[in-house]
Amino acid sequence: MNDLKQLVVKLGDNTSNCYVCGQANAQGLRIPFVRDGEHGSSASYEARAEHEGWPGVLHGGITFSLMDESLAWALYFQGIRGVTARAQTQFKKPIRTGTLLVIRGWTLERRRQLITARAEVRIAGAEVELMAELDATMFLLADHAPKMEADGVCASTS
Repeated sequence: MNDLKQLVVKLGDNTSNCYVCGQANAQGLRIPFVRDGEHGSSASYEARAEHEGWPGVLHGGITFSLMDESLAWALYFQGIRGVTARAQTQFKKPIRTGTLLVIRGWTLERRRQLITARAEVRIAGAEVELMAELDATMFLLADHAPKMEADGVCASTS
C-alpha cells in the first residue's frame, strides 16, 4: 500500500480522466458528485443502454462503480484521500436502463488508517426503493487525514 500512497500523492488531485466522474473521459460516465451532509456525497445518473449487462438491465459493475465513487467523493469532501480496501455489495433488484438513480455514499467511523463507509443506489423521486448497497472499508492514503470527532465520525476540513 505504501507504493500506492506515494503514487497518489505524486499524481495529485486531477481526476478529469476518471471513468466515473472525469469530465475529460469521453468513454466515461461523467457524473458530478456533490457534498451530501457533513460526511457524504451524492449524484444522479440515468441508467443507459450502453451500460447494460443483460438486455435492458444495468451492468452490476457499473452499479458497483457508482457506489464506490460515491465513497471516494465522501472522503474527498472531508479533505481525505483514500482507496477501497474491502467492499461487500448487495444487489437488491435489477436496475432497468432508462431509470433515474440517486447514488449516496457516507463515512461512518475511523480506526487509524481505515474508515468504514456505506453507499446505496435508489430510484430517484421518492428515493424509497433501495436497488443496491455497499459496505466498505476505505484505506487512507494521506498522512494528514483529519481527526475523528467524539462520535467517531470524520471531522470535516472544509
